[in-house]
Amino acid sequence: MPQRDSTSKCEEQGDGESEFHGHIQQRTPDYRAGRLSRSSMRQKMHKLERDPYTEDVMALDVAAVQRSLRAEGLDGWLLYDFHGSNPIAARLAGLTGGAHMTTRRWYYLIPSSGEPRGLVHAIERHNLDALPGEKTVYAGRDQLDAGLTHLLNGMSRVAMEYSPNGAIPYLSRVDAGTAEAIRGRGVEIVSSGDLVQQFEAAWTPAQLATHRTASEALYRIKDRAFSTAAKAVRDGRALSEYDLQLQMVDWFAEEGLISDSAPVVAVDANAGNPHYLPTAERSAAIKADQVLLLDLWGKLTEPGAVFADITWVGMTGRAVPAEAARAFDAIAGARDAAVTLVEDAARSGRDLRGWEVDRAARAVLQQAGYGERILHRTGHSLGESVHGNGVHLDDYETHDDRRVLPGTGFTIEPGVYFETFGVRTEINMYRGEHEALVTGPRQTEILRLL
Repeated sequence: MPQRDSTSKCEEQGDGESEFHGHIQQRTPDYRAGRLSRSSMRQKMHKLERDPYTEDVMALDVAAVQRSLRAEGLDGWLLYDFHGSNPIAARLAGLTGGAHMTTRRWYYLIPSSGEPRGLVHAIERHNLDALPGEKTVYAGRDQLDAGLTHLLNGMSRVAMEYSPNGAIPYLSRVDAGTAEAIRGRGVEIVSSGDLVQQFEAAWTPAQLATHRTASEALYRIKDRAFSTAAKAVRDGRALSEYDLQLQMVDWFAEEGLISDSAPVVAVDANAGNPHYLPTAERSAAIKADQVLLLDLWGKLTEPGAVFADITWVGMTGRAVPAEAARAFDAIAGARDAAVTLVEDAARSGRDLRGWEVDRAARAVLQQAGYGERILHRTGHSLGESVHGNGVHLDDYETHDDRRVLPGTGFTIEPGVYFETFGVRTEINMYRGEHEALVTGPRQTEILRLL
């Protein structure tokens, strides 16, 4: 998926048609009775804005955080949230499970040494009880002002969920007014980007296992979808993009996967729109000799499971047009250049930034003459949300200078798009301590489905 926390990947790029949020209910639509309504589709795919499996437990290892702060020359990490404005901070503090109301501002400071300390409103005074350290309770604005001054005593340089010039919107969670209040106390704010990667976005071995299981399921669904499309074309049976999408939603249920959206099923010109989603009202027929693009993403239902996300392209005919074949060769080369760069950096132990990977992939596409046909970055972080909080492979939409750190997972998905068709190849990678792994098969050419 070309490119979250709480928004589906289709919503993020402004498709406007993304109304699918959901939990796959174990229920099969009656295709003979007519089309599935929007509300029924929403019921089938489970909304991920609030993870029902998240518990109110602090996710942070304070001692490990403090070691990282000292290594980076930081005095502390200041977590802040108001009414869900910073889901990263809320998640790290263990406040996303629904057991607490968080309608007032709270702060939690982890200093580079010594005990953490917090600032919390009187009517929600127990929200930070599970976190170590002293808590100051405030009610009125004068108490808040004094409490914040006390909280920041001794701090000169702190990390927050801030991105200079809003360069990385996934990370840019602290509002300008709050930043002014911190800086007004003589404290410099730096980005917490790599801290978030280390302590929120990195996968455990168990999470890597859930990713692999989800990935295997997605490949099976992809194969079933291409087979279904091919059979319909051979048999002369009517099948639309939307019909196939509905069947894929059911296969997600059979495989035990959930997602924040139904998959992308797009033929020809619709494949040229990276975040096209068919609907009951707007859906093309799947016919012979069309480019058919499938983009599907999902995760297991168990607590802590992380996403897998793949895109493959088929041709509903016996021959692939030269223009489409050439375009696919280019994106496959771009993908493989990105993979090689990540693998080499992992083996050598050198720092690698997200923008570098994007630049390497785009250089291949530009050299092949497709620079004007690029519409999105090369890849995005994967986590418990399909767009995770780790580094994105991006020097196109943003300049992501975060490091590709051990323990993180991400997509590599270059694509090029035209008025009559589009092609994209999407794989997933995991960066280990000394190696980087591609976690599923790579597509080498457009599949001939007949």
